[in-house]
Amino acid sequence: MSDDRIDSRFAEVDGLRLHYLAAGEGEPVLLLHGYAQTSHMWRPLIPELAKSRTVIAPDLRGFGASDKPEGGYEKASMARDIHALAAALGFGRVAVVGHDIGLMVAYAYAAQYRDEVERIALMDAFLPGVGDWTSVWLLRDLWHFHFYGKTPLALVEGRERIYFEHFWNDFAADPAHSVSEADRQFYASAYAQPGAMRAGFEVFRAFAQDAEDFAAFAKKPLSMPMLVLTGEKASGEGLIAQARLVADDVEGVIVKGSGHWLMDEARDQVVPRLLAFLGRP
Repeated sequence: MSDDRIDSRFAEVDGLRLHYLAAGEGEPVLLLHGYAQTSHMWRPLIPELAKSRTVIAPDLRGFGASDKPEGGYEKASMARDIHALAAALGFGRVAVVGHDIGLMVAYAYAAQYRDEVERIALMDAFLPGVGDWTSVWLLRDLWHFHFYGKTPLALVEGRERIYFEHFWNDFAADPAHSVSEADRQFYASAYAQPGAMRAGFEVFRAFAQDAEDFAAFAKKPLSMPMLVLTGEKASGEGLIAQARLVADDVEGVIVKGSGHWLMDEARDQVVPRLLAFLGRP
């Protein structure tokens, strides 16, 4: 794969059609996006990372151009999807990076396939079931974590952009320097596809099961190097503290001046950190 081009590809894994972006050559790294975004969020990082690695950025189950089945949105299950993709591509040992929901999938991947993950980076959100996680889940923006089912789907149909503006604006340090207008249009269109909003809501519905799964995973701490990047105006010390409960080798970095959308709000700080951690020569 050329390092100056990003290819858009599809793979069939365990009956699920997954879309992914691919670039570069070398040891593989998996980039896992979060909610209100898709694999598209990684495009600014991919060309730099592809200079030294094979980069695979999938659309998770239910998101973007990937299939949107009825179930399977527990993060351990979503991690198994990505592991099946990695296996289908011939990758044994990988590095994994995840933002938001993607960091939950990344952690579930590393916890289930410990010997196959060389290093892992988690970017701004939280780990269900770990430490004082309910202070994040219940106290701030309680409504959207429980906003799923028939009525919420009816309310957001045709109004996806309005719904996501809450995330892009209110979770940013400065709404004027958050997700770009072009990307907002791209994501709103992606989530307006049939089944996409329902799938996104199912990711939240699964948090209770995720908490049980992660509490079990956490009983055996991860040993591979872990980088945690958080927004000063978002997760802050919270995710770093959680990470230290589930892993032995944690480097925590609070990204100054940034909210939740690290790749969009603080790219100049985040990309060099990721490149250094992932071993760019």
